[in-house]
Amino acid sequence: MSAIRRARTETPDAPAQWHRVLTLLADVSLFIGTRTVWTQAATHRLTLAAIISVCYASILVTGVLTLTVRRARSLARLDVIVLVTAIVLTLCTWALNHAGGDEAVLTTQAAREMVHGNQVYDHAWPWLFRIKGVALTATTTGGYDFTYGYPPLTPLLTVPFLWLGHDGAPATAAATAVLIVGAVVLWRLLPAPWRSAATMVCLGFSFLPMYARQGYPAIVGLVLLIPVVVRWPRFGAGGRLGVAGIARAACLGAACAAQQLPWFVTPFLLAGVYAVRRGELGGREAARVVLRITGIAVLTWLLINAYFMVSEPGPWLEGIALPLTQGAVLHGQGLVGISLYFTHGSDRLDWYSHASMLLAAALLALFVLFVRRLGPAATVLPWCAFFLATRSQDGYYLMMTPLWLAAAITVPLSDFSRAWQPRPRWLSGPRRRPALVTAVVALVAPALVSATLAVTGRPPLAMDITAVRHGSARTVSAMTVQVTNTGGAALTPYYMLTTGQGMNRYWTQVHGPATIPAHTTATIELRAPSGKFDVPTQKGTHIRLRAFTATPQTLSTRDVNRAELDGKG
Repeated sequence: MSAIRRARTETPDAPAQWHRVLTLLADVSLFIGTRTVWTQAATHRLTLAAIISVCYASILVTGVLTLTVRRARSLARLDVIVLVTAIVLTLCTWALNHAGGDEAVLTTQAAREMVHGNQVYDHAWPWLFRIKGVALTATTTGGYDFTYGYPPLTPLLTVPFLWLGHDGAPATAAATAVLIVGAVVLWRLLPAPWRSAATMVCLGFSFLPMYARQGYPAIVGLVLLIPVVVRWPRFGAGGRLGVAGIARAACLGAACAAQQLPWFVTPFLLAGVYAVRRGELGGREAARVVLRITGIAVLTWLLINAYFMVSEPGPWLEGIALPLTQGAVLHGQGLVGISLYFTHGSDRLDWYSHASMLLAAALLALFVLFVRRLGPAATVLPWCAFFLATRSQDGYYLMMTPLWLAAAITVPLSDFSRAWQPRPRWLSGPRRRPALVTAVVALVAPALVSATLAVTGRPPLAMDITAVRHGSARTVSAMTVQVTNTGGAALTPYYMLTTGQGMNRYWTQVHGPATIPAHTTATIELRAPSGKFDVPTQKGTHIRLRAFTATPQTLSTRDVNRAELDGKG
């Protein structure tokens, strides 16, 4: 009788239990952040609130059906419903929060300048940052970056949305639309049982739609990399690209023309394709395949950039290299947190950048040496280098996670079983294992040494607040600081007070020398930005006086207690 019951309840087309779980997880991920959006809509956008309520019903009904349907085809239809619900929620959230941040207003302004035939790169737009909620990127030179510093594809895609307004809305609309397209493309490219994972990573959890609503150009680069990364070891199989291969190579070039992050993953993909194709076809044919892919990608990149290369070659080159050269102050969750929060600074901040670049090179070399083991990790390895960089915020990792998913599902380790791995004589002899361990240590050691130098640096400036001027009972308008340069070189510092993570605006120096010679002490007077600094009232808030210098890049920090700012210290 039990066998008869199982026959009645089970069907030949029954979905796998893990497929049910995956669909359910994608469905559950849509709850994240939805209540906040509904609450916001219910106050003044009742139509959107009603749509979001319908989405709630869709999530609930889909959850019930996911656990009860008997056929894989029915569960596949539920995957479609989850995707559509995610898209609707993403659009509703954009409709309520579309002003964007600094990335959005800069991209929108760049698009507007393109339309009017004006210069886009190396042109400051400081008035954009007077908009409430738009963050400033402070530099170690005592100023802020008011220019557009990305390749031109994202502003070009923003042009059709300029009718939406004068703030960052056009850029956020473009990025959100591109993200939705990317979610659908990844959903379609993945095997049917895995498709809800694309919905979950691209539109669930709310973090990628949040970056799109901030107008990040990296979203465009991510989406263009999706068709490149899916089943990438088959790129150029048999020595032929075909129409699909040509399109994928063009997407690679377009991704590099949207934002700089794709620049870092491209060498890993090309090296991996060469290794797989060489194992299949031999060295000469593999090189031809990679050269054809590279040529198509470079041609696409040049076509997108051509107008700016001709009309403003110098500013264009400076603009697309800006993230590497701007000298922005430390920020992020990586190793720089030691100098930012756990010590009082470092006189060797440049070594963070050296460590990051050395680690990127080491990881690429290790990838080539051990491609049969590391091949599937090609979409993850490049971002490890950013953990050591001076700008190591989590966005560099989060925005590329759909590529991790695409590789995990479509790039199995077996694809690299015959891939070519360079094994010179000294790495393939009887003492092969010790030699390989030595090679790994030798490749990684320079990055670790550089990181150690950065972390163990000492703050070159000793600072002491000697006087405070108040604008009101809870604000400080100016302060006098005694600064001693303990280092061996003259320094030109710029000062700010911070309250927690991140940076604030610089204070204006009104008296005292701008440059402090080595081993000397100077007294300077600083005026608060906008005329006042609000002393935090919450207990436990860390107030820090920070001093940055650009040449060399250093950070000196002094913890400030509230009594000093109250004039009681």
